[in-house]
Amino acid sequence: MHDQARQHADESALAALVDEYASMLYRVAYSVLRNAADAEDAVQEAFLRVLRHRATLHEVRDQRVWLIRIVWNIVLDRKRRAKTRPETDDIAELGRVLPAHGLNAEERAAAVQHHAGVLALVEKLPAKEREVLVLSAFDELSSVEIAEVLGITESSVRSRLFRARNLMADLLQHPRSLR
Repeated sequence: MHDQARQHADESALAALVDEYASMLYRVAYSVLRNAADAEDAVQEAFLRVLRHRATLHEVRDQRVWLIRIVWNIVLDRKRRAKTRPETDDIAELGRVLPAHGLNAEERAAAVQHHAGVLALVEKLPAKEREVLVLSAFDELSSVEIAEVLGITESSVRSRLFRARNLMADLLQHPRSLR
């Protein structure tokens, strides 16, 4: 009976993780993969990995960062494997994930177009700078959390973020540069 109670507790803990973090993990996955179905698959794969390691769930210090690291590794692996496939930006999906309250249809369409343009510029950044910018700006992680996700020092995160922001400022002023 004790095993059954523990299994039920593990399942409840996993369900709570899914409820609390699924949408955030989807945003992380989508910010890299730019495809709704692929992002959903990556989140499901992340939770399957958590399910396989549920016995050690109670040992995890920061579940949010731990889960982001899992999904981050999954999406980077998928992106590397998909290099042969052309990337497509799903504008309709981008519109779905952007906040819509307070905007009329024309403003919403302009916001979607602007965000798509910014995402296209982010894709032009060198990989190391792009990673920290995505985790910081889109996924709202702190420097400490980004360092933990990427396995680098906090000072490396700060310097990459500084470079990324400067490059983005240049790209926003001169969108044709960095080709």
